[in-house]
Amino acid sequence: MKAIVVRQQEDGPLLEWSEAPDVVHGPGEVLLDIKASAVNRADLSQARGNYPPPPGVTGILGLEASGIVRAVGDGVSGWREGDRVCCLLPGGGYAERVAVPSGMLLRLPDHWSFEQGAAIPEAWLTAFVNLFHEGALQRGETVLVHAGGSGVGTAAIQLGRVAGATVLITAGTEEKLSVGRDLGAALVINYKEADFSRAVMAFTEDDGVDLILDPVGASHFPRDLQILREHGRLVVIGLLSGSQTQIDLSKVLGKSLRIMGSRLRTRPLQEKIAITRAFAERFWSQFEEGTLRPIIDRAFPLPQANAAHKYVLGNRNTGKVILSREVDEVRPHA
Repeated sequence: MKAIVVRQQEDGPLLEWSEAPDVVHGPGEVLLDIKASAVNRADLSQARGNYPPPPGVTGILGLEASGIVRAVGDGVSGWREGDRVCCLLPGGGYAERVAVPSGMLLRLPDHWSFEQGAAIPEAWLTAFVNLFHEGALQRGETVLVHAGGSGVGTAAIQLGRVAGATVLITAGTEEKLSVGRDLGAALVINYKEADFSRAVMAFTEDDGVDLILDPVGASHFPRDLQILREHGRLVVIGLLSGSQTQIDLSKVLGKSLRIMGSRLRTRPLQEKIAITRAFAERFWSQFEEGTLRPIIDRAFPLPQANAAHKYVLGNRNTGKVILSREVDEVRPHA
């Protein structure tokens, strides 16, 4: 089969569409013909040698995929050849085929494209598990989502809104703020032009927020602690601004705060299956109805993964960037 192969060069990684070992599926798995995948920050880090895959996982990039079931292994029930699905992966999405445990599959709505399907698993499951499992978000609470124009951010806005929470976001461009506003964010803050902590405290009348979802890390951390109200929760899901910062423990102790780090890729398979099933049970019908929808910036042909990575690295995207085997040129998503 063909896949994206990473070749390290002096000026950075080169992603090439070339031959790779074929994939074999086993008991409990299906073999998926991949139609689309998507770019995630973890892919950028792995391509640069900074985020190796977990033990036993393929070195091929790609943490999600959509496509058509090509073959079904022993012990699989509920799925058959020809089914249109999407799924979270530990790796292997930038390829023609991948083997997937059947418990990870989500059935695509009939009217959905494969691009829409590929925009769901990593971003929406990340938002779901960190808002509701780690962050324990409840109806009537207020949540601040940093990087609100990202794939995870646009998912978190929608999930928080339909769950009855008030959602506030930060982002760095007017386009991203506008999309966040349209999706239901009650407050949008350009972190490049305003101190988000002051804006949040003014909006909440100095009450603060119950939960913060933070993929930024060091630069935001001290102010995150300032704006959490008593018993507030901070879930750190990324370190875009670095990992080193200082903690004022008096704020943690004085307000009984909870600080959590959370990753999805390295969780045990059975835990990821349980997360997938819980997500589907609670929210999948709302995708089918159109209440929830993935936000897609644009689609690149899968062989042009190198250009797609540069696009995301430049923070140019609002929502997801898709790698599709069904497009011949880069195109904005309608």
